[in-house]
Amino acid sequence: MPKVLRKAHGQPLRDEMRRQGLSGPGLAARTKEIDPAGRGVSAATIGRIAGRGSTARERCELSTAWLIAEVLDARMHDLFSLPPSAAAGAEKA
Repeated sequence: MPKVLRKAHGQPLRDEMRRQGLSGPGLAARTKEIDPAGRGVSAATIGRIAGRGSTARERCELSTAWLIAEVLDARMHDLFSLPPSAAAGAEKA
């Protein structure tokens, strides 16, 4: 599965979560509601993607980013971007 990068070290994601009054566990619960498989995104993964510090992660699965953006009703490209190697490949196609 392709990976995407969170923008600005997760700040746009944190801003959108704050604007909507969603905590990490709250966002995780909402992703389970819309995931066709019913799994959603774990609260721990949300914490790593939205977080700061040593446990924060810059990359996540495209499917994870899609579920997050869908719940937040946000444009994917406002929260995430393609890694440079994937973006270069997309331009060649």
